[in-house]
Amino acid sequence: MKRRSAEAWVSACFLGAAAAAVGFVVAYVVDAGPQVLGGLLGTACAALAVGLVLWAAQLLPSGTYVEERRPMQPPEATQTAFVETLHRGSSGTPRLLRRTLLLAGLALGAAVVVPLRSLLLPTSAPPARALRQTPWRRGVRLMTREGDLVRADDVPQGTDLTVFPEGMPRADDATAIVVRVDPRELQQPAEGTVAGILAFSKLCTHAGCPVGLYEQTTRQLFCPCHQSVFDVLSGAEAVAGPAARALPRLPLAVDGDGYLVADGDFDGQVGPTFWRPE
Repeated sequence: MKRRSAEAWVSACFLGAAAAAVGFVVAYVVDAGPQVLGGLLGTACAALAVGLVLWAAQLLPSGTYVEERRPMQPPEATQTAFVETLHRGSSGTPRLLRRTLLLAGLALGAAVVVPLRSLLLPTSAPPARALRQTPWRRGVRLMTREGDLVRADDVPQGTDLTVFPEGMPRADDATAIVVRVDPRELQQPAEGTVAGILAFSKLCTHAGCPVGLYEQTTRQLFCPCHQSVFDVLSGAEAVAGPAARALPRLPLAVDGDGYLVADGDFDGQVGPTFWRPE
């Protein structure tokens, strides 16, 4: 292979590596999927490797050479020549190859650095606070999975209703189960209830499974995963099964249009209890 042709191939490999690395960054930003990300990153690394191999095989000198020792230059002159060589690059390396290699290195560096941002999201709450907070806030209306807002009359006795914060049907940590009982049966103060309507976190405090069964006769909620039982009349206290903590309660109110709204966040951590130092 002629030298000029080899230089063209090596430059093309370096440019291909740079293009694939830039494509990796773009695909990562738009969340194109692991297959696309893996393919682009693999292509970038492979193209860079092929370019380096071709450079070593076709452009770098090979064989044994004997170089006559030149007379020693004064230290100052040697230092000056060394600095000048660093500034302009080796005379044996074409400028095009140096530039394309630098471009490929910068692009691959960006491909490595950009994904690290996902480990340090500036808008994310600290883990301990994120586990204690959900999207529920005072005034947020209750919404079904289908997107229907909930009025007090939409919750009949004897059934349960799964709700989410308005506009957030995929906020699984905020999933709540709403039931209606006779207010006179409640064993705890009725603060945060509306005409006997109560709302609790749907995530079991044992292992985080959805509490999806309501038994009207006993006024109890059941977790089908490990058979934990929660007494609605006593604030969803755990009365059977492996769960050791009550379901967090979501305080309720009614807005000016008659829709059920949250009167704050859950009164406890949703899901399984996490360890934290005192």
